[in-house]
Amino acid sequence: MPSTRLTKAVIPVAGLGTRFLPATKSVPKEMLPVVDRPAIQYVVEEAVRAGLTDIVMVTGRGKGAIEDHFDRSWELEEALAAKGDTARLELVRAVADLADIHYVRQGEPRGLGHAVLCAAQHVGDEPFAVLLGDDLIEESEPLLSTMADVRSRFGGSVIGLVEVPPDQIGLYGCAAVEPTDDPSVVRVTRLVEKPSREEAPSSFAVIGRYVLSPAVFDVLRKTDPGRGGEIQLTDALDTLSADEPIHGVVFRGRRFDTGDRANYLRTVVRLAVARRDLGPELLEWLRAFVAEQDAAGTA
Repeated sequence: MPSTRLTKAVIPVAGLGTRFLPATKSVPKEMLPVVDRPAIQYVVEEAVRAGLTDIVMVTGRGKGAIEDHFDRSWELEEALAAKGDTARLELVRAVADLADIHYVRQGEPRGLGHAVLCAAQHVGDEPFAVLLGDDLIEESEPLLSTMADVRSRFGGSVIGLVEVPPDQIGLYGCAAVEPTDDPSVVRVTRLVEKPSREEAPSSFAVIGRYVLSPAVFDVLRKTDPGRGGEIQLTDALDTLSADEPIHGVVFRGRRFDTGDRANYLRTVVRLAVARRDLGPELLEWLRAFVAEQDAAGTA
């Protein structure tokens, strides 16, 4: 049974972020702020909490701001030090020290499966995690650690799953599953990328967290473009399931979707309200604002 400790993570960040235009014309979507941190920092911090300190980001054109964010900024550090602003200086330095981060380029947008394949040389013959930036997981939820533990028990690959209403399953990859003796873990027997409501084998949707066997790279090299003309990771994992076990961890904690504008705004509000330094004042303002809107709507 494979027991290699999980240390590597792949984070694809090459997308164009067209849902957020014109803001993302010159700023990577991953760098849009969620309160006072860019969205991508939450994802890296989640990986680090799970012990994944060797991270490769799969980037594309126009993503230099991401590399700059996780690099040292000597001019800024010197300016903060000169002002005696030690609190912000520590914040800035901590970002650069989060993990050992590497970058590879995805030359053309050929899908998530292709983006993961771009990291093959760095990952090598080791299990690895994949984290997608549109899903932010509540900091207190040990989803990745749980998934790593499941892989240690069963081998193969592990995917994160959530139950969604039938009318939403077409937005996700969908898993056909069988129960195990653990109610939070299922055996995945088939995967379908964005099925119609009628064709969906279950209500279990794949979210942006994976712990994968390195065998997936060989499968991805042979995977033809699928839905949308792209190489789909879902299709590769469906093929891989014939040779290696794939399990799913059913996540019932809180996740935040930043993939579209409305959910992004909800995420910002929820995370800001949860902050001790911002929440009380913001919540008071929100209550007054909602009362004003209600009053205006009934006037």
